[in-house]
Amino acid sequence: MSNGSTKKRMNIHTIAKISILSALATILMLFEFPLPIAPPFYEMDFSEVVVLIGGFAMGPWAAVCIEGLKVLLNLILNGTITAGVGELGNFLVGCSFILPAVFIYQKKKSKKNAMIGLMIGTLCMAVVGALVNYYMLIPAFIAFANYPLDAILSAGSAIYPSIDSLFPLIVLCVVPFNLIKGLLSGTIVFLLYKKVSPLLHQ
Repeated sequence: MSNGSTKKRMNIHTIAKISILSALATILMLFEFPLPIAPPFYEMDFSEVVVLIGGFAMGPWAAVCIEGLKVLLNLILNGTITAGVGELGNFLVGCSFILPAVFIYQKKKSKKNAMIGLMIGTLCMAVVGALVNYYMLIPAFIAFANYPLDAILSAGSAIYPSIDSLFPLIVLCVVPFNLIKGLLSGTIVFLLYKKVSPLLHQ
């Protein structure tokens, strides 16, 4: 078999794997549930587990493709109330979690690097999630969904009475939410990856 044919076959296999993982991540994204530490419009899902596994196996560009396709498919299935701004924010926050973890793991594939990468990715997601929510998602939600800021703050103050503006909402709800999401997703990836990775290297 020629080198050209081998590369073409590998590319087809890679595209197939990315497509399958994107579909699986999209399905997991449909099973969202709220956390008691944040207002109900922040919902947890485990779709990033699939994206991370794909990224660990195939590299950062594959992870970005899976994340982007996941968000696009979810947009097609569920529509949007923020003219796509919320979906863009979801993509940016997801990449801020996935890319640091994948880059660190790819540098040296070991359990130690996987753990370090997942922890750094979680911290990056908490920071980027805070900034994206403060400057993009919540303003877009207010503008495009006609959802008043007072209602958003009321949902936060029902959990933490000290929330009276956007900044404490971000600090007390959004940051812990993303930290928990990162820790839970990262733990699942850490426990599962070595068991499922042989399927992605065939």
